[in-house]
Amino acid sequence: MSIVAVVLLAGAVAVLVAAEWPRLERLVGADARRHRDRARRKANFRVLHSESDDFAASVERDLANLPTIEEREERR
Repeated sequence: MSIVAVVLLAGAVAVLVAAEWPRLERLVGADARRHRDRARRKANFRVLHSESDDFAASVERDLANLPTIEEREERR
């Protein structure tokens, strides 16, 4: 392989690395481990059924059972 081909290949690799640097830094950069650890912790989260759902249902039921008044027709 000639020296010109090696220089061109090295230049092409340098351009490729420069173009893909943000993605590479996200995968192997300083913050990558912290992001992976956080994603691993978030994967273990689960949604809990809370009392507030029961509360909301009881409020809706109470509102539906409230007495209502009929609006009077307008007088002319």
